[in-house]
Amino acid sequence: MRRLTSYLTRLFGSDALILFGIMCFLLWLVNCLRSFDVVSVKGQGFGTLALQALYTMPPLALSFFYICVGIGVVRALSALQTSHELHIIHTSNGLSGLWRASIVTCSIAVAMVLLLAHVVEPLANKQLNRLSAEVAADLVSSTLKPNRFTQVTPGVVLLIGGRADGGEITEFFADDRRDPETRRTYIAASARVVSVGEDYVLELREGTLQHTEADGRYSEIRFSRYDVSVESLAQQVAYIDVLSETDSFGLIAQALETGWSPEIVKRLLDRSAEGLRVLGLVLLVVALAGFPSGNRMRIKLPLEAFVMLVAFGERGISAYSPLGSGTGAILLILAGSVILLLRLWPRRPMEAKPA
Repeated sequence: MRRLTSYLTRLFGSDALILFGIMCFLLWLVNCLRSFDVVSVKGQGFGTLALQALYTMPPLALSFFYICVGIGVVRALSALQTSHELHIIHTSNGLSGLWRASIVTCSIAVAMVLLLAHVVEPLANKQLNRLSAEVAADLVSSTLKPNRFTQVTPGVVLLIGGRADGGEITEFFADDRRDPETRRTYIAASARVVSVGEDYVLELREGTLQHTEADGRYSEIRFSRYDVSVESLAQQVAYIDVLSETDSFGLIAQALETGWSPEIVKRLLDRSAEGLRVLGLVLLVVALAGFPSGNRMRIKLPLEAFVMLVAFGERGISAYSPLGSGTGAILLILAGSVILLLRLWPRRPMEAKPA
């Protein structure tokens, strides 16, 4: 790698990594505050709180990663513009070094974001669900106080009558209102939390399972024994998205065995769209800020704020576009390519008019 390319790559990468590190730390603190009920209500320690906040980080990090990369590149280019180094790069035939540095930075950023989207985020979702199940199992088996309603997760309330030897729970009651269409109520004379491999199961004995539909229909099932997965009670929603816990390699292996379902294809495309976002935003930033400018406007919008506005606009377009989550990223790539071609298009010098 040539010296100019190495120098510019370090400038782009250092600003982006510093900003991303600060952002991750602030998001982790916010997640700790949001999950503080793990300590205050569910009786867990700070280590559990820190882990739960950490496992919720990857989706948020994906939302801000490409913004940090774009701001890092635009800050480096603005600094080069202020110090007139950007003018020297253009006048001394150093454009090839600028393009190579942009390609190297973009390639590393795309590789990192694809690793986050395809591997790290599914693994974090799986660990988060497992940790939530462990917290719920501990809450039911030891922390839950008799004759007091306790909320395991929003929409799920538990009540026990007392405890017996060997971890046996007497007079178990659980009310599940997470699904707006169906309300489930578990009533059992006794219950016990057991570990089955890496999962936790709540064994209910001598009880009933009541279903109340949104239209008023009611049904009741009596049982002598009924096993409920603690993980299913610990989720914030009644439906567990299995695909969100499976990395992309697992999804591809599953598709090769059972066929390419629309859900698997959509999930893989949504994860891959994160790489397109990085490519589109870096291309647009280089097209706008990679050229010297003599503009001396009194009121000027900072390019960092412009990058954030563009990124949030892209998120909005991708979220509501019927063409898929990569629509906004493709628009960024097209806009950046057009601006870059217009700025690189050779211009003829103006002929001086005779006096």
